[in-house]
Amino acid sequence: MPKKMNVESFNLDHTKVKAPYVRLVGVTQGEHGDKIYKYDVRFCQPNKEHMDMPGLHSLEHLMAEFIRNHIDNIFDVGPMGCQTGFYVSILNNDSYEAILQAIEKTLNDVLTATEVPACNEIQCGWAASHSLEGAQAIAKKMLEHKSEWTEVFA
Repeated sequence: MPKKMNVESFNLDHTKVKAPYVRLVGVTQGEHGDKIYKYDVRFCQPNKEHMDMPGLHSLEHLMAEFIRNHIDNIFDVGPMGCQTGFYVSILNNDSYEAILQAIEKTLNDVLTATEVPACNEIQCGWAASHSLEGAQAIAKKMLEHKSEWTEVFA
């Protein structure tokens, strides 16, 4: 086993997980007691498949915008560089069930979206790289496996 790393996901054996899943990565507490709960929302099996960039990029915009309609105190929604999932961070909400419900509702919103939010040169750093259809295909596949989201390891 490699030496312990500072980054939690670098210590995760990616050959043992079974995507898709939603996993609590960790909790960070601030000096005044606020807590940030960070989730690994894995869409693709590591080292076997990945999301294409235009679809992933559009899904990032859609999720970041829509998830805030379903749950308060979202801190961040950010894609993983490996293109297999997203990190979703929420402030002061330790309900795993609530985050699962918010993700499900958000992905359903993605399926009915008619445009990608902030998909223009003023609001996006690479507006040419988007695909609503790609994002919807990724969301559809994730929703089809919703019953597996709580099963992290094969």
